[in-house]
Amino acid sequence: MKGRESGMPDEAYWASFFDPEGILDHLLVNGSDCYHLVEFGCGYGTFTLPAANRTRGLVTALDIEPEMVSLVEQRAHETGLSNVRAVLRDFVAQGTGLADGSQGHAMVFNLLHLEDPLTLLREAYRALQPGGILSVIHWRSDIETPRGPPLAIRPRPEQCATWLADAGFDSVTYVDLGRAAPFHFGILARRNAEPHTI
Repeated sequence: MKGRESGMPDEAYWASFFDPEGILDHLLVNGSDCYHLVEFGCGYGTFTLPAANRTRGLVTALDIEPEMVSLVEQRAHETGLSNVRAVLRDFVAQGTGLADGSQGHAMVFNLLHLEDPLTLLREAYRALQPGGILSVIHWRSDIETPRGPPLAIRPRPEQCATWLADAGFDSVTYVDLGRAAPFHFGILARRNAEPHTI
């Protein structure tokens, strides 16, 4: 099930909104060089390939669009990144297909305006190992932005924090992404080390 307002613009236009390396400098923290990572909605691989360059673990890049999955596979091959696994998957309807507690980091970028963000966050929580980190970025609603979903469905950071707590995350930190993503806010959340009943 493709989410509302989830289509991708032209790649060059899309790339003009972000400094992927700068964003990952803020969000891939605490030993990211050795853990497995899952990306919900890889798109053009804007964040997939830079993340794969920062870890020896496997990067599982999920997307519902066959063209995006093929493109990420091709780019990983061309750049010699053997630790990228691009997977065609409707993660909203089917989950990630990953084992419980198998990931050290999960990236949910520009997705929490979808119809059921809590289900998505619960799936990220399930896939993360205890102490694992979830990173979120989303379009800001307090300023005008050149793109993004309609303001009426853009989540505010405070709303995201509530959803994260409801999903079981026990630590939520707001991240100023600065010039790396001036139209976005960032959040880091940690899966607690104790079992959580959802």
